[in-house]
Amino acid sequence: MPWSRFELNALATAVGSMPHTDPKEACALVARFLPEIPAWPQLPQRSFLENMYVQFSEGFPGVVLEEDRIYVDRTEEIEKPLEQLYASYLKSEIDKYALSPDYAAGFHAFLEADLGSPFAVKGQVTGPISWGLALTDQDRRPIIYDDVLADAVAKHLRLKAAWQEKELRAVSPNTIIFVDEPYMASLGSAFVSLSREKAIALLEEVFSGISGLKGVHCCGNTDWSLLLKTSLDILNLDAYNYGYTLVLYPEEVKAFLERGGVVAWGIVPSDEQELKGETPKSLLDRLEETTGALDRKGVSFRPLMERSLVTPSCGLGPISPEAAASALELLAGVSKELRKRYIKEG
Repeated sequence: MPWSRFELNALATAVGSMPHTDPKEACALVARFLPEIPAWPQLPQRSFLENMYVQFSEGFPGVVLEEDRIYVDRTEEIEKPLEQLYASYLKSEIDKYALSPDYAAGFHAFLEADLGSPFAVKGQVTGPISWGLALTDQDRRPIIYDDVLADAVAKHLRLKAAWQEKELRAVSPNTIIFVDEPYMASLGSAFVSLSREKAIALLEEVFSGISGLKGVHCCGNTDWSLLLKTSLDILNLDAYNYGYTLVLYPEEVKAFLERGGVVAWGIVPSDEQELKGETPKSLLDRLEETTGALDRKGVSFRPLMERSLVTPSCGLGPISPEAAASALELLAGVSKELRKRYIKEG
């Protein structure tokens, strides 16, 4: 089947993190419940090195790891490492920005796992806005407010994403890379002083290194119009808690779908207590509240379903392995029911 963003048809995939410490166990669970679009598991419980803000830090100029802290030391000479980063960027030397097994055991186990013949394969990288706000200098000032370092962050993450995508093509020629941006929920608040133009420019820099489908995951409320007007292909939101917020942007959603965009509905909760009270039917009913509201505002229901994915609301890393298995089982059930109801096979 030729690759097309229009063929995603409410298939299921994961956001990224899993609670396991054994990468093989995490990969087996992903393969079991997400056979069509498996995603490699990030394992933050295994090691601090797999924290989403540490995992992609290898090779960044001036980066320092001290116990449970990561920062950039501007008191050290970082001009030469910055020059090396820019040289690698200009030459597309992506192999210098590989994810090593110590930082991404789940990624390497995933490449070796028996995944069958999936329709597509998904990876993820921390986004430049979230990474630049979470990563500080030695004085605890976010490096995104330093124009040189902010630009370096975007180029560094672009190289990381491009290398990851190249490796994932050994599993499937159809690749999806999500740029994870939890800090998008703070954009425009009194706590984050970052212009709309700069945010878009940083995202587009990372997007430009991704040749397959590129998405953004944001697990809170944000200005969805900003993301929908970028070149992303897939918008992934926490539809369980914040689905109603997308209804505020019907024209932007409609334009996004018309250009081939896909909405990835994070409809399965990533909270352990919330999971206990849900079924595929209850989650589908909850999702239809949002899609129905969009339909009433002129966003046609069927194209919205055909150009969709379903995911957990966020990463599953903070919950128990048993709860993560329940979440993925629910996710598979929601996808199956959605496709049965609304997707015409063939």
